[in-house]
Amino acid sequence: MAYDPEKDKVLKTWKCNETGLVVSINRYGDGEAKVQIGPRVLLKKDGTERAPVKAGRLTIEDLIWFYDIIDEVKEELSALARPA
Repeated sequence: MAYDPEKDKVLKTWKCNETGLVVSINRYGDGEAKVQIGPRVLLKKDGTERAPVKAGRLTIEDLIWFYDIIDEVKEELSALARPA
């Protein structure tokens, strides 16, 4: 089965303004909702966004920010989970 971009849905997104790290909940087609860490969206000097880049290794700032939002991410993902 070939990848179909129409089936790839972003359900919820969080962005760290300090580091540009993006965390999102995504679902492909009728599949399970999953958390994605990355990409990283940085700002140019003029204030516009650059093209997204790989998240790569997380800094302590990224980790603290992710720790602060993890309960909200968990609640959102739990609400989207299908019964077992």
